[in-house]
Amino acid sequence: MPEAYERHLVPVFFRPFAADLATRAAALRPRTVLELAAGTGALTSALLGAVPTASVVATDLNEAMVTAGSAREPRADWRLADAQELPFEDGGFDLVVCQFGVMFFPDRPAAYAEVRRVLAPQGRFLFNSWGPLASHGFGAAFQAALERSMPNGAPPFLKDVPHGYSDPAAVTADLTAAGLTLAGVEEVTLEGVAESAASVATGFLTGTPVSAAVEAREDAEALGAAVTQRMTDQLGTGPVTAPMTATVYTAHP
Repeated sequence: MPEAYERHLVPVFFRPFAADLATRAAALRPRTVLELAAGTGALTSALLGAVPTASVVATDLNEAMVTAGSAREPRADWRLADAQELPFEDGGFDLVVCQFGVMFFPDRPAAYAEVRRVLAPQGRFLFNSWGPLASHGFGAAFQAALERSMPNGAPPFLKDVPHGYSDPAAVTADLTAAGLTLAGVEEVTLEGVAESAASVATGFLTGTPVSAAVEAREDAEALGAAVTQRMTDQLGTGPVTAPMTATVYTAHP
């Protein structure tokens, strides 16, 4: 999964927003940075480029992601860590950042409370979360193709998890419950550019938890081909572009 995620999804979805977050991080001039849910290191690399004098600790709960990320971006200190039980001392970081990871935390107020604990008194928590699925051109096209190809059981993963935490009011309530104060909310729409619709379909089918539902079927190969064709029919052949919307949040203790 990390290989497919890095090959097909990271360049299209994550690097554009990583550049955005890294620019915002650089404006804060941090010396010590903790990254949560770092994945294979798209934001990690952007941070190290934007704030070269900062020390960056990159963490993820998934051991395979940590292994892949540490090989790809060895300049960071990679650690296997649960965001809800961070293995770091109180007040040790000027900045905690997280790109498209908070949606996966089972208990977000608990994770945010850990962020508050490890932040220095004047520290900042900078993170983003995807908007509704309809605001993500590639995700919406994939889900539509999946539901047409699996009319009696298409996995709702994209709607429920990556795009299931898109209400700023809910995010604000969770931050408040953890003792953090919201300092800024900004909706950002960027253009994603993919080599083909087929590449994006492959990324979703093999680089996300959707893969488990598809691979368990006897007709997995035919199903994958049908989804890919439907995405191509909708988005076009050759290089394809689509808008992607996220919300960027800044909070402090």
